[in-house]
Parts: sequence; structure tokens; C-alpha cells
Amino acid sequence: MSAKRLPKTTAHVRVTQQSWQRGTLEGEVSAGDFLWNFRWNFRGGNLAISPSQGRALIQEPLGRFLEKWDYQLEPGGDYSFTIRANL
Repeated sequence: MSAKRLPKTTAHVRVTQQSWQRGTLEGEVSAGDFLWNFRWNFRGGNLAISPSQGRALIQEPLGRFLEKWDYQLEPGGDYSFTIRANL
């Protein structure tokens, strides 16, 4: 019996701004044909993503990525992670 392969999409993250004073990290994330801007308040754990189209697809995986790597992310940096979905 062959195992079904789970769908995968690579999401690319670019950090554009970081402010330790305000506790925010800003940037853009792209996956498939989608492109979003995000602002993450790492002190409060709030993640804002725009535009709203397709936001539900990226909100949870991006939040997990940011929480895991927050102290290693720097402005100007390009990062990526895998989403278990086809976008």
C-alpha cells in the first residue's frame, strides 16, 4: 500500500522592520500566488496580516514560525518554512 503524500508549499518570509522598543516585527510573506504583509507584536503575541484574501491559509503557520524563530529574525533577512497545504 502506498502512502499518500501530504501537500507542501514553501512560504518565503522577508523581515523589513524590527523594533525592540515597540516589540514589533514587520515584513512580507509569500506562498504560491499569494503575497501578504504582516506585523507581529511579539510581546503581546498579536499577528496582523493583510490583505485579508487567503489570510486564513497563512495565519497559523506564520504565527508558529515567528514564535519559534523570533530572536533569530533580522531586518533584511530572507527566511522560509513549509506549509502542509497547496496554495
